[in-house]
Amino acid sequence: MPGEMRDILGRDGNWGDRFMRQVRVGFIGDSITHGTGDAALLGWTIRLGQAERPKGVDLVVYNLGVRADTTELADARWEAEAMARLSPAFPTATVFALGINDTAVDNNAATQANRVPLDASLTLMAKMVNAASRFGRTCWVGPTPVIEAMMPVSPVPALSFSFDNATIARYNDAYKAAARQMGLAYLDLFSSLSTDAEFLDSLKASDGLHPEGRGYEIMAGRIGAWDGWRTLLKA
Repeated sequence: MPGEMRDILGRDGNWGDRFMRQVRVGFIGDSITHGTGDAALLGWTIRLGQAERPKGVDLVVYNLGVRADTTELADARWEAEAMARLSPAFPTATVFALGINDTAVDNNAATQANRVPLDASLTLMAKMVNAASRFGRTCWVGPTPVIEAMMPVSPVPALSFSFDNATIARYNDAYKAAARQMGLAYLDLFSSLSTDAEFLDSLKASDGLHPEGRGYEIMAGRIGAWDGWRTLLKA
């Protein structure tokens, strides 16, 4: 193969990076967005980006996941972080993956209640989604199930959070309805992963909240095949 052609083509004989379509995506989320629990440090966002390359998309992954973030905490930071990364000179988009920490009970708080009440959570999400329109298309990845027998989760001695699936399901249903009203693509991971034995096993092998690498692989596969994600990339 001539040298010039070899430069254009990748090692596998496919068209090289210069002919790939670049899309910059900000993933706004929490520890599950960050990929906590994955020994390979890939989570689902990097795996999602890797899966797009053979399809001709150079996905620039800006993982803006912060451990323990609620919608309230994310609302205070996400827009400045996105503006620093999602230049209008390139095709850009945002993916919100928030909500599960809103459902948690902070066991060290004076009042044992959900960290963000559902009504406030819905209001904050609507505010963020509306503001994200400046960065192109937006979609929302819903929360995942937990292993209740392994609760609470204590990432450090000073923190202790309890999650339960009934509360996550209640928030998830409300999120799905709100997204429908906003005309926003919403992926209900909770319903499908709650009965996925392999995903649940990955939670059990971790801390009951964050999956191991195989669980993140499953998430990346579900998200990558989702119409909402595919539409976001085509825009």
